[in-house]
Amino acid sequence: VIKYAGYGPKFVHSLGHGVGLAVHEAPTLSQRSRKMLRHGMVVTVEPGIYLPDQGVVRLENMALVEAYGATILSKNDWFYEF
Repeated sequence: VIKYAGYGPKFVHSLGHGVGLAVHEAPTLSQRSRKMLRHGMVVTVEPGIYLPDQGVVRLENMALVEAYGATILSKNDWFYEF
């Protein structure tokens, strides 16, 4: 979505990361990551767009990885209306 909206070059960090005993832990979610997500992992999905001299838009949601999909743990229901 970010790429097709023309903001691909402004998306300059990873998509998310694992959450556990530490807030930021493996796996890192990015195009370069080769780690497989496993059932029971909790990860963040936090896309961000950085616009110099304008600001930053960044949304973070947490998801529980399940055997055949994921359950969104965050309560940002408004985010999914787009």
